[in-house]
Amino acid sequence: MVLGHESVDLPPAPDFSLEARLWNLGFPYVAGIDEAGRGALAGPVAVGVIIFPADPKLHTNLSGVNDSKVMSPAQREYWAERIQASALDSQVGYAQVEEIDQLGILPAVHLAARRALAALNVTPGILITDYLELTECPLPHVSLVKGDARSLSVAAASILAKTARDALLSDLGTRYPGYGFEQHKGYGTAAHCAALKRLGPSRVHRLSFQPVSDLVSAGG
Repeated sequence: MVLGHESVDLPPAPDFSLEARLWNLGFPYVAGIDEAGRGALAGPVAVGVIIFPADPKLHTNLSGVNDSKVMSPAQREYWAERIQASALDSQVGYAQVEEIDQLGILPAVHLAARRALAALNVTPGILITDYLELTECPLPHVSLVKGDARSLSVAAASILAKTARDALLSDLGTRYPGYGFEQHKGYGTAAHCAALKRLGPSRVHRLSFQPVSDLVSAGG
């Protein structure tokens, strides 16, 4: 159940404004959700979920947290540890390449989100998402436009998803040498596309995504 799509002016940095409103409305366990790897050509899609204590003062300890896309890898790694230490609970769920190819990317994101939520030890009362409607989830949720730039919970979830997935892709770089997964993390950079043309798709490439599907059709 989606309670609304909020699209007010962006704050200077994500904060607990929405969380505080929800805490005051009687939702002590508010979960932020965000994904990483939706547009990649290889590797799983990851969804992070996090629940912070109902304490707006916690914002001071997390003042460096931002949308993961505007942070450097070193900054994300630094804050990922502090985010987890400050949280009541957090998890990362995945949907694998085969599931992405079979279901499509958006259903796969939903699947990864359900897995992350199911792994929590604390049951959230409401979710905040980055403009993602989890249609099969019975929990109420607020879908935010640019949620990772507005909600500190969503921004923190984006960092957890990104750092966890990056670590997996670095490992895939060792298992599948030549593609450069440890550098581009599966995204369609020029170097990645050149490696695809040279080596053909690996077992961890998304065969339903272009240009991977084009190479398969051409016998690459």
